[in-house]
Amino acid sequence: MASKTNSKSVNIGARLDRLPNSGWHIKMWLVSAFALLVCWSNGIGGAVQNILLNELHWLEEGSALLAMWGTTYTAGQLFGALVGGPIGDKIGRKKSILLYEIIHIIAMIGGAVSPNVTVLYVFRLVQGFGLGALLVVLFAGFTEYVPGRNRGVWSSRNSFIGNWAHPVCNGIAFVIALTGISYNMNWRVQYMIPSILSIVASILIAKKFPESPRWLEAQGRLDEADEIMTRIEKEIEASTGKPLPAVTEAPKEVKQLPYSALFRGKLLKRTIVGSLVLIGMNTIQYTLMNWMPSLLRSLGYDTSQSQFMTMFGLFGAPFGIFIASLIMDKIPRRVMGVILLAGMAVLGIITGQQTEMTALIVSTFCLNTIIYMYVCYASAVYVPEMWPTSAKLSGSGFCNAMGRVSNIFFPFLVTSVASSMGSGGVFVLITIVAVIIAVCVFIFGVETRGESVEDIGNVE
Repeated sequence: MASKTNSKSVNIGARLDRLPNSGWHIKMWLVSAFALLVCWSNGIGGAVQNILLNELHWLEEGSALLAMWGTTYTAGQLFGALVGGPIGDKIGRKKSILLYEIIHIIAMIGGAVSPNVTVLYVFRLVQGFGLGALLVVLFAGFTEYVPGRNRGVWSSRNSFIGNWAHPVCNGIAFVIALTGISYNMNWRVQYMIPSILSIVASILIAKKFPESPRWLEAQGRLDEADEIMTRIEKEIEASTGKPLPAVTEAPKEVKQLPYSALFRGKLLKRTIVGSLVLIGMNTIQYTLMNWMPSLLRSLGYDTSQSQFMTMFGLFGAPFGIFIASLIMDKIPRRVMGVILLAGMAVLGIITGQQTEMTALIVSTFCLNTIIYMYVCYASAVYVPEMWPTSAKLSGSGFCNAMGRVSNIFFPFLVTSVASSMGSGGVFVLITIVAVIIAVCVFIFGVETRGESVEDIGNVE
């Protein structure tokens, strides 16, 4: 199927990119960031599993069901990203966000009222599907609403708020435990809280979030695109009290691309690079989160000490994303990717060689900081922005799905390395993965910093 070019244009890209930072941009950011913050069905997975395993005995140690707890959710996320992206490119940004919110909310409520573990696993699979699709739309779709000159900063701010979901939901789980309610109610309440908050987020999106005028223009729905764009312009003029800058750029060609375009020509290269970038993010993040406690235990630290050291090191996560939000638009994307991957490679080796508590805490904090700078770079900025409008969610969704695939198979490699080389060998594995991906980003990566969505989408 050949790409289709719209013969007319209402110059949406140039009109959006020339807008000054305003309350409208802040509103768009806060609504999308809140939606990211409260969709934490994945964040409570560990706490719920702990109750089902150790208190209610719905799960048994060493059982196949227990082994499938994480795999079921990951499989749902994989298919959610793979299917949700193309659907979002067909029906639009706003409709797809609301669709996946509804699926995710229903699955969380269903999980909360599940009468047995079999039903819970079905809803857990659907939760993964809903969240996998929702994250693609929220991150990739958001890039169409903000100017190219500071798109990285706005997207990084989304990531900064969204990544507080894990500490927030675990803090809520701690408070729920203090109330003394039964364990059978405890885990159900943990599902109900994000369900209610996600309903609030959906209402805000329905009322405050316009359809992407860029997407409408790409679909040839020019009157609707112009109407929404004019409304945005009037709102910003009213809030700033100043006339908007004149549109100085000529309209640019906007094409409708089929899904198959992701696997040929220039877009094929982006598909490969985007997939590798997210494979690196998922595998390195997985390795650190799951094997740091094992490394500490192998060095003679008891469970309480290893938990304290791991927790302290994890404070590097919000710090890393905050730093990333400050510098994201100051460094070329390819250069930044290579720097972060090289930093992870070096710090991975350094961390694996430490044995003293203070040195381990410091090195783990630094490693977490740079890993989460990379998480922000990969999942919120670089991969979501590298696509033409008509294929943005499809491209981002496919790459996210490939990242999820790596999470299914990579643990087997990690286990093999750990058994043959010890926990220190796992950090060598981090280094090897980081170096391979850094080389690919440097050679094949596309530069997107400061570029308009339309220029990025020019793949001729």
